Amino acid sequence: MPPSPLTTVPVALADRAYDIHIGPGCRREIGAYARAAFGERLKTFVVVSNPTVWELYGGDVLQSLRAADIGAEVFLMGDGERFKTIRTAEKLWDFCIERRIERGAAFLAVGGGVVGDLAGFAAAAYLRGVPFAQMPTTLLAQIDSSVGGKTGVNRPRGKNLVGAFHQPVLVVADTDTLRTLPPREWNAGWHEALKYGVIRDAALFDRLTAAMPFRLGPDRVPTAAEQEFLIETVAECCRIKAGVVARDEREAGERKILNFGHTVGHAIEAVTRYRKFRHGEAVGIGMVAACDIAVKTGVLAAADAARVAEAVRRVGRMPSARGISAAEVVAALKYDKKASGGAVRFILPRAIGEVGEYAAPSDAVLRRCVEWALKNV
Repeated sequence: MPPSPLTTVPVALADRAYDIHIGPGCRREIGAYARAAFGERLKTFVVVSNPTVWELYGGDVLQSLRAADIGAEVFLMGDGERFKTIRTAEKLWDFCIERRIERGAAFLAVGGGVVGDLAGFAAAAYLRGVPFAQMPTTLLAQIDSSVGGKTGVNRPRGKNLVGAFHQPVLVVADTDTLRTLPPREWNAGWHEALKYGVIRDAALFDRLTAAMPFRLGPDRVPTAAEQEFLIETVAECCRIKAGVVARDEREAGERKILNFGHTVGHAIEAVTRYRKFRHGEAVGIGMVAACDIAVKTGVLAAADAARVAEAVRRVGRMPSARGISAAEVVAALKYDKKASGGAVRFILPRAIGEVGEYAAPSDAVLRRCVEWALKNV
């Protein structure tokens, strides 16, 4: 049996329930966790990662898999959103076909959200569906993208327009891996964490705001208080998302609240060709824009919008938004995958800790709000 992790968050999905194990050093027990979750039927993992992550953690992963008598075929993809494409998925499928990977195998994503989304999507389609597991190594992936079963790839006009719901069997979030993140990856993750505070937990929002900026590095062992803060924040975000996903797995209703900040954020990523902003950074700008929309449509008090904007700024410096056209961002919104009947709807806060779904305002209002957000974060 695997060792007891510091924190385990269950995702209650009846016969597809799974656990998120959170704590320092979990990667070194990935084999034991996988054996417990998959049972003896698992013989081989197709491990999907990128060169940067694999150089850091591949040795630990392989050693742990060998100890659990699980084989590994390793596929390394490019690093960044621009590689989250059908073409990369095709390369992964061909890799599996050439190695005669059969249904008794499973995929294992070792990396950030790009790796996890791509691996999950490829697993959902390969041989009409094989199981997969997640070992997220970025803050954003640990608190958000590794949980909930949304998988997909990007297209030039929009993010995640091609994908599938495919739940993992297991998530192992080793908080020690976060110490090797560059500052912008920390920032990206904290923006997503702030999202959870705005949509569901005002106390979490307050704790995060008080702690920003918060980063660890490879040369400093975190204090007990820092370790506790980090683990509990990851766990709390996962608890919020796990509860939402358990009640609305396929986004028929409540799960839409998780898209706060993402409508404008995804459009910004698309118009900048997934090269300028980390996903979480774009979401941070999108949250500020959504709050401004909420103020201008009478949904949110200006003071609360100002608190969100200040929290986003406190996380850390954003890349320059110079040259990004608000009109282009608004045009890109029309391709949002959540649009219905050609109309875009927004998740807007009514207060910090509470959100609702609303129709989009006029394009003129949208342009003003997007332009303001781009200039003020």
